[in-house]
Amino acid sequence: MTISKHDVNAYYQKAGIVLTDDEVEDIQIMDYGLGKLQETGLQLFIYVNTDRYCSKELVLFPRQTCPEHRHPPVSGEKGKQETFRCRWGKVYLYVEGEKTEHPSVLPPEEDKEYYTVWHEIVLEPGGQYTIPPDTKHWFQAGEEGAVITEMSSTSTDDHDIFTDPRI
Repeated sequence: MTISKHDVNAYYQKAGIVLTDDEVEDIQIMDYGLGKLQETGLQLFIYVNTDRYCSKELVLFPRQTCPEHRHPPVSGEKGKQETFRCRWGKVYLYVEGEKTEHPSVLPPEEDKEYYTVWHEIVLEPGGQYTIPPDTKHWFQAGEEGAVITEMSSTSTDDHDIFTDPRI
């Protein structure tokens, strides 16, 4: 199954987020070069990304995973600090810290060796969590999928470091 910008926008609408037609055209659909978008990927719309701050809307389809990565220091800056706020659905976020004994979800089986952080944060609508700069993290949607607002310092995604060397 292919994911279209129309499919992504339908999730924004479930969360009460309205995008203009031009904004829908700017939705990004990313499979991280792995070619298995339904399992590993992320869909997003960027409202603004300046040298001071960034705001995005993220969509994860049911059980879709954004792979483990971190936002390292860049050009003398500490790296991106980001706050996730769940707008719709449920998000399982994993960050550095004490390992959760029985995690609620698991990464795709064939990629599990590339997932190393297991401190679980569960976000439901209205819940939010701030990820410090240069912190490994990954996240997966629940059974219905999820819509997440991301508020952060400047986003320089080209500098992100993924645990999976294929990305």
